[in-house]
Parts: sequence; structure tokens; C-alpha cells
Amino acid sequence: MGISHTDPAPTLEDIWRLFQETDRQFKETALQFKETDLKFQETDRQFKETALQFKETDRFIKALSKETNQKIGKLSNRLGEFVEGLIKPSVVKLFRERGIDVHKLYSDVSAENSDLNLATQIDLLIVNGDVCVLIEVKSNLSIDDVNEHIERMGKFKPLFLEYADKKVLGAVAGMVISDNVAKYAYKKGFFVIGQQGETASILNDNKFTPTIW
Repeated sequence: MGISHTDPAPTLEDIWRLFQETDRQFKETALQFKETDLKFQETDRQFKETALQFKETDRFIKALSKETNQKIGKLSNRLGEFVEGLIKPSVVKLFRERGIDVHKLYSDVSAENSDLNLATQIDLLIVNGDVCVLIEVKSNLSIDDVNEHIERMGKFKPLFLEYADKKVLGAVAGMVISDNVAKYAYKKGFFVIGQQGETASILNDNKFTPTIW
């Protein structure tokens, strides 16, 4: 018959030490959780600060962009006025040389009709008894400018009834006109006025036939 060996029963002191060790481990774990939570809070604070900085930077960029656009707009307007001042003295002569005997020149002509929901502004308008020529002047002429002038041409007679029985022609002018823009305006039936040397000149060839509105 064998002899059975069993572990001695834990004493009260053993159980107390076990409770103390377990309590210590719980406290360490709780402390680790607390430290982790603090780290998460700090990370969240940093994210919020970063988001605030991005928001502030975005606001600054938008404000700077708005100010820059306003300055560019003012500069563009001044350049347009400068180009208009260069072209204005010679346009009557240029069109007379093309057989269009205009004799009156008006600048910055505008009209609005709320009943028709129409409004327009014309940089230069030259007229005689039978013909009106509407000239749009830009420092750097673009295809969008040409398209806008097409719309302007369609608004002219409804807004200026005194010219309703006249033959209306269009022209675009610019200090800088790329070849593709000049060709586009030509195809749309506009006279194209640009710089040649130190003077303004109509760039259309003799085969050109203007569109009549």
C-alpha cells in the first residue's frame, strides 16, 4: 500500500499574502490604464491643436487669396484701361480704312433693362448712320472674352432701341492675343485689333467677312 503525499494546507498568512499580491497587481493595472488614458487624452489634445492650426492656416490662405485676387482684379482693370487708351485714338481711322465710315466714338457705354432682365457694358462703341461697331478691349484677350462678347452682341439691340435698324458689327482688341484666340475670334466674325509695332492695327485679312448682328 503506497503512501500518499499532499501539499500542506495554506495558512492564513499565505492567503493574506496572496490577497496583497493580487491587490498590488490590480493597482498596477489600474495605474497603467490611467497612464494610457492620459496618453490618449494628450494625443487627442494634440490632434485638436493640429486641426485648429490647419483651420487657422486655411483661413489665412483664403484671406490672402481673396486679397491677391482683388489686387489682380484691380491691376487687370488698370491694364484694360491702359490698352483702351492706346487703341481708342486710332479705331475710327482703322475702320474707315476698311471702308466703314464711322464718325462717332463712345467709351464705357452701359445699359440695363430690368423688364428684359438684360444688362451690358461696352468698352468702345463707334457708329455712323448705318453701322455700329462694338469693341471689347482686354490686356490679354482670351476665348472666354470672345464668347462673352458674342453674348454682348446679342444684347445690344434689345437694350439700345435707337440702333435697332442699324447693322451691328463686333470687334475684339488686346495687347496680347495668341494665334488660337485670334483665329477663334476671326471665325466668329469679329474684327481683331492688336498691336503691330508701336501702333494698333486690324489683323484680319482682306478675305474676312464680318458677322452682322
